[in-house]
Amino acid sequence: MTDTLSSLELRTRVTSGGLLELSLEPVQIAPPAADQVVIRVEAAPINPSDLALLLGPADLATMRLSGPADRPVLTADIPERRMGAMAARLDQSMPVGNEGAGVVVQAGADARHLLGRVVAVAGGSMFAQHRTLRAADCLVLPEGATSIQGASAFVNPMTALAMTEVMRREGHKALVHTAAASNLGQMLNRICIADGIGLVNIVRSPEQAAILRDIGAVHVCDSSTESFVTDLTEALVATGATLAFDAIGGGKLAGQILNAMEAAASRSGGAYSRYGSSTHKQVYIYGGLDMRPTELNRAFGMAWGVGGWLLTTFFGVVGRETVQAMKARVMAELTTTFASHYTASVSLAEALHPDVVNAYNRRATGEKYLILPHKDV
Repeated sequence: MTDTLSSLELRTRVTSGGLLELSLEPVQIAPPAADQVVIRVEAAPINPSDLALLLGPADLATMRLSGPADRPVLTADIPERRMGAMAARLDQSMPVGNEGAGVVVQAGADARHLLGRVVAVAGGSMFAQHRTLRAADCLVLPEGATSIQGASAFVNPMTALAMTEVMRREGHKALVHTAAASNLGQMLNRICIADGIGLVNIVRSPEQAAILRDIGAVHVCDSSTESFVTDLTEALVATGATLAFDAIGGGKLAGQILNAMEAAASRSGGAYSRYGSSTHKQVYIYGGLDMRPTELNRAFGMAWGVGGWLLTTFFGVVGRETVQAMKARVMAELTTTFASHYTASVSLAEALHPDVVNAYNRRATGEKYLILPHKDV
């Protein structure tokens, strides 16, 4: 008979009194059903997509830590003006963590073949010591691959592959990507180089530009330079890119990209039109590194679009066969094309320390934090 396991998981709660509360809660992991496995979670990345749930709209300048070292409790005030958006989650203790990897330690009758295997999953609630999931939701890592290597096998790799798939399906021939020196951006560069896809990378510093050039990126535009708009336009002329994925979201960048696309399209000639070029230009906003309003200076004609984009929505559109092919490529190139690099590794308890929270909440390009749920404090 399979034993019930004792475990800890990180929880986030917004109280009706206007507090954010982060804590480590003990849970009992029941024996798995026939089609389920229990995973000893060994590594889980903190992705930008985790932070909205984890930290909510709290004012992090008010963070306070209490409790013992192995079971700390972090609280922070939520400004009253932001509480209206929290009505649906008030006083609920919610688990966090989109993805991770670990070893299968228990398996139901139909999943015995997975016992002892290292698997990656994107099942939610991964900032925990153990996680129960369907066997069908697990990706078995290649022989010799570690949980740390597989921890980020879903969100960034599948997002990068999805971007190129959207490009093909919507009839574009090249891409623009912002915050391009990130782990995801580096993966996208490696994909585009291997697949012969034109890619225009937008970064925010010379140091970030150097990271990309070192891995073979051809078109790198630094938005901190005076020549940024000119450099961007020339890169768009060279590649013909008319589709952009923007991780920044707020500010002027999305509008600058559309304006540069229009300027590049006008180079191809054709009769003048008061409505601008007939070339459709599309920006998909998939992140929120800048939470200010998105500003559009309408100098890009009428053939354009700006919209939100989510990986989960994409999965529903393209169907199971495409998703499975993407997963197979990720597993085949896990330690090359889709390798991730981490700034620091922290325990569950350390992930609640104010200085650590401030570090991973910076969302700095190229910085990525990893939670090791069984690491000692």
